[in-house]
Amino acid sequence: MLQNKAFLLLLLSFLLFLNCKEDPGIDRKLPALIQEDNSIAYAEGFSITNHDNFKVLTINNPWPKAEKTYKYVLISKENAAKTSFMKDEYDGIIIIPVTSIVVTSTTHIPALELLNEENSLIGFPGSDYISSEKIRQRIDDGHVRELGKNEGLNTEVLLELNPNVVVGFGVDGTSKSLKTISNARIPVIYNGDWVEKTPLAKAEWIKFFGALYNKEKQADSVFKTIETNYKAAKQLAQTVTERPTVISGAMYKDVWYLPNGTSTEAQFLKDANVDYLYADTKSQGSLALSFEAVFEKAKHANLWLSPSYYSSMEALQTANTHYTQFDAFKDNAIYTFANTTGKTGGVLYYELGLSRPDLVLKDIIKICHPDLLPDYQTYFFKPLK
Repeated sequence: MLQNKAFLLLLLSFLLFLNCKEDPGIDRKLPALIQEDNSIAYAEGFSITNHDNFKVLTINNPWPKAEKTYKYVLISKENAAKTSFMKDEYDGIIIIPVTSIVVTSTTHIPALELLNEENSLIGFPGSDYISSEKIRQRIDDGHVRELGKNEGLNTEVLLELNPNVVVGFGVDGTSKSLKTISNARIPVIYNGDWVEKTPLAKAEWIKFFGALYNKEKQADSVFKTIETNYKAAKQLAQTVTERPTVISGAMYKDVWYLPNGTSTEAQFLKDANVDYLYADTKSQGSLALSFEAVFEKAKHANLWLSPSYYSSMEALQTANTHYTQFDAFKDNAIYTFANTTGKTGGVLYYELGLSRPDLVLKDIIKICHPDLLPDYQTYFFKPLK
């Protein structure tokens, strides 16, 4: 009898459980606390995760072989006042939108302009390298402070400026200056755009800045325009059947340095549909070859792009008379971006080229397949005079 009562009680409990489980008045969906931002298509060095009232910006690879992943909370001032975070869970908490910023590489400058946030820049190391006309005017007006050299920032001035955030550029994460700034409770974010492997991946870092300024939609729109232009130029280049042979680089002391076949520079040449003579090489960093090895392979190359820092044919010949034996030298078919500079001497390519790969690709196509873009004027590359 007791066994029957126990069985009935068990059955009744089970039925009640089933009825409660099927009760349409009970909300059994877990709240969507986290949502990955899937709009990053090319860049591998950063990601953005959306939470209920804040975002997390993750930097995966700020420099080659980086062993640490950096995570930063991006949160509004209002939400920061009512949200707490575990100590040491994040590398920094940044109030957005950012209103004052220090960046440390000229490659960061174009993103500020493209997002209409150039007025937020208040400090920069080596400001003479900046070519942007808008920011040069701000420098001349005293709105952007000089911070010395990247490898040894003037921390006294930087601490006085007290920006919302410092966007750092590091090759190994050992900058004592940036650690001093971070210890002073000024957030430091390492930007790894230069580590990316393709032109569009580098350009996509504008979305990194879009997150800081709470302008993700604008950043996405800007990037889509650049991406569309780049793809259109690449597709146009594929229509040609004749591919000129191309050589690059020049000697430094006793070594000729050239882009390896997996580099961003080689990707530009591939997308421009040219025959880069070292396209099949694979290595870490630049190729380092002897003059004899390069001359044997490339003496009859149709075009010579980016002959290091040389600004004229005369300077090239003075450095090494053997350069004159290349067909590209004899045919005046050498092109450089080194002579396209801002008013204080900063090379525009080093500032803007990373953010505008569509312009770089069009330049190369214009040089290598001039009939494809008859009305286009090169932006960075000019004939070596």
